[in-house]
Amino acid sequence: MRLEATARMDLIKKLWRARKLILVVLIPLSLLPLPLIHPTSEACCAYVLIVTAVYWVSEAVPLGAAALVPAFLYPLFGVLKSSEVAAEYCKDTTLLLMGVICLAASIEKWNLHKRIALRMVMIAGAKPGMLVLGFMCCTVFLSMWLSNTSTTAMVMPIAEAVLQQLISTGVADTQEDSETVEATEDGCLSNREENLEQNQLERLYRRDSCMKQELCTLTELPTVETNGTGRKASKTSLGQLSLKQTNGHLPSTAISIPEPKKEKESKNSRYPTKRDHMICKCLSLSITYAATIGGLITITGTSTNLIFAEQFNNRYPDAKVINFGTWFIFSFPIAIIMLLLTWVWLHFLFLGCNFRETCSLSKKRKTRREMLSERKIHDEYIKLGPISYPEVVTGVFFILMTLLWFTREPGFVPGWTSLFEKKGYRTDATVSVLLGFLLFLIPARRPFSRAPRTPAGDSSAERDPDPMAPMITWKDFQNLMPWEIVILVGGGYALAAGCKVSGLSVWIGRQLEPMSGLPPWMVTLLACLLVSAVTEFASNPATLTVFLPILSALSETLQINPLHTLIPATMCVSFGVMLPVGNPPNAIVFSYGHVQISDMVKAGFGVNLIGVLVVMLAIMTWGVPLFNLTQYPDWAIARNFTGSL
Repeated sequence: MRLEATARMDLIKKLWRARKLILVVLIPLSLLPLPLIHPTSEACCAYVLIVTAVYWVSEAVPLGAAALVPAFLYPLFGVLKSSEVAAEYCKDTTLLLMGVICLAASIEKWNLHKRIALRMVMIAGAKPGMLVLGFMCCTVFLSMWLSNTSTTAMVMPIAEAVLQQLISTGVADTQEDSETVEATEDGCLSNREENLEQNQLERLYRRDSCMKQELCTLTELPTVETNGTGRKASKTSLGQLSLKQTNGHLPSTAISIPEPKKEKESKNSRYPTKRDHMICKCLSLSITYAATIGGLITITGTSTNLIFAEQFNNRYPDAKVINFGTWFIFSFPIAIIMLLLTWVWLHFLFLGCNFRETCSLSKKRKTRREMLSERKIHDEYIKLGPISYPEVVTGVFFILMTLLWFTREPGFVPGWTSLFEKKGYRTDATVSVLLGFLLFLIPARRPFSRAPRTPAGDSSAERDPDPMAPMITWKDFQNLMPWEIVILVGGGYALAAGCKVSGLSVWIGRQLEPMSGLPPWMVTLLACLLVSAVTEFASNPATLTVFLPILSALSETLQINPLHTLIPATMCVSFGVMLPVGNPPNAIVFSYGHVQISDMVKAGFGVNLIGVLVVMLAIMTWGVPLFNLTQYPDWAIARNFTGSL
């Protein structure tokens, strides 16, 4: 029996190790009857869509490899030609991403991101509440232009250095945390309060000693000393009050009073107090949440925004409503509201409700630990040295790219594209690729200077003898370029094209006709809740790629503006913040060991709820006039007409 049980366990272990390979083989075989029994274009496209979606959700194969499934299954089943599928894997957004990555490579190489982060934290101060808010603000700002993962990987080491400084500067119990650099009057007041507490404690134990003798430990009288007046005085400590027999009620023996227990962590913990641990949890989680919030603001902030923009423009080519400017105007208020509410939620959850103590900007109420932490941050900033020429060039390009994006087609006034005769040829990708290309040409050394400053922290930082060395090299670009995301986005475009050509999207829309009785806000809310739940267990790009065609068909069937459901779903797909597997920033923060899964679930649930409510508020208020959501647009009607042909 034991041998059989051992053999079974071994078999189970082997099957578990090979679970991904088994899934990769069984899923296509088990679904193969669908296109064989119903040899229609819709059934074949549905087969490819389901297989790809299962691969993405289960991560049985890498996401980029799973995105290549449509490249060979669509031609095999006769849904799309091989040349047509290949054209979907490189779109306008791919060039937009490449230009942004060139700028991000320059920012990272010359440590401009570190200078921005440290400066913003220095402005915020070292009070726990303000420190968390300062890190959140700088993380949001960086995540607007860099990927969420890169931003978290940049900011988290800076935060870890500050946290280690907080931990290493003495015991941080509640009493010591309240020690401040205040005037003498405040010190006298605190002394009177301590004496009052001691007298109350003395009276309490005087009464209890007569009723419960077991609570008092009788000891010998301590050594009695004489003071200058010749009167006897007894020594008093925090753990023991020595009382003389001055009347008929007080005993002549010492009453041992147990010391109040300090709020300390266990001996095996690396945190001096529980409060220190809570500060570490709050600051760590705030960074990953801020990176997610910052990625919502710009169309290039996260890959899901790019997926939405490209699929929407492909499905509705006549809709000239989604660009950098309109997206920023809609999403920036969402990010600000979410940032403040998330900060309040994390503060309440980990630091309590005493905002006055943890957020005070007064220099008179700073503890020793806070002053040392500020000194540590200041020293890190000093190590960067004066701002360098490459940092100035990168900052100029950063501002220039933003301005050109905003002024291309602002909507309320003619943009700079109106200066050209032919319309519609220039997009946001044109700007990003142009400026990214120039970074490969502009020398990193100031003209007529002797030697360039080597970027701090660069392990391969050997001084380049070439005076014309550019701002970035191809190696710098390649180290940051997320080719897996590019292929993943291309796979999503290929799936969307197959659904459109085969008629599967129209079929899905017909199946959703029973939902026509629901109001638009209810449809949007259901879509947001469904997407935000699924994305906790699946990757954000894969989830959005699967849901966008379905929600587009649903909107067309219900005759509501597709933007009413697509934009909220695109934003809510980023709210996978409850588990480490929800997104890469969560995993990075979790790897530092300050938070547990229970902490992420508890805090992430509140952030998820805040995000859904704020997005719903936005789409029902300022989103209505911005995108004209009250009526079914002409570009959607044209799409329905051409799709039915």
